[in-house]
Amino acid sequence: MFSSCGLRALLKCSVGVFRETSAVSARPWSCSRLPLLSGPTVSKGGFAVPHPVRHYARVAKKKKTGPESQLGDLPPTMLKADYAAVPLAQSTDDLVKRLLSLELASHREKLQLKTQQLIAKVQRDENDHNSVEVQVAILTARIRNYQEHLQKHHKDKANKRRMLMAIDRRKKLLKNLRLVRFDTFEKVCEQLGITYTFPPEYYRRATRRWLAKKEFCIKVFKAVQKQKAEQKMKQHLGTTESEEAKAAGAQTQ
Repeated sequence: MFSSCGLRALLKCSVGVFRETSAVSARPWSCSRLPLLSGPTVSKGGFAVPHPVRHYARVAKKKKTGPESQLGDLPPTMLKADYAAVPLAQSTDDLVKRLLSLELASHREKLQLKTQQLIAKVQRDENDHNSVEVQVAILTARIRNYQEHLQKHHKDKANKRRMLMAIDRRKKLLKNLRLVRFDTFEKVCEQLGITYTFPPEYYRRATRRWLAKKEFCIKVFKAVQKQKAEQKMKQHLGTTESEEAKAAGAQTQ
């Protein structure tokens, strides 16, 4: 019984091997049959088995380059605003100069120095610290600082609100400066790199109800102006008649 089972298993194995070898001889495998795989091949029993491809060399991701900061033009060897006017700071050794320079300065100190540079461009004289031009320069440095901060932290709602308030404040100052002194307005915009855009005529959406209300208000305004003109005419006629009566009375006397 065991011998018959062993013979049957041996015959099945031999038939399977014969079929496999016949299939290999009829359709031999090669690298041309596998166009998606590349690399050196190893032959095993008539088969051309390619090595698995490993993607070691990958394309490096490019870093996102944002706009240049307004503090980028400040050289690191420049002294801080508190030590720029001190003569002793210019003659110290290199280590102390490095401590007093912008190389180890904080962002607040750099922003303070940048604000002073913008103020020096537009101020009227050395003692001018509170004119409209100086206020516009201070708000410009502050707005640009908020914009750079919000590009990195776009969910910072508090600083976004402060930036919008500063923009509205600067817009009002520039509007008043344009109406009073147009040449100074052009100079400030040119020196600080501000592009002034005119505000829209109406800030609200022109609906049919709003247009009807506007037309009604115009009619009421015209009617009131007409009544005022008639009253002025009556007063003028009354004064002329009284003057004529006085003149006639004086002639009769």
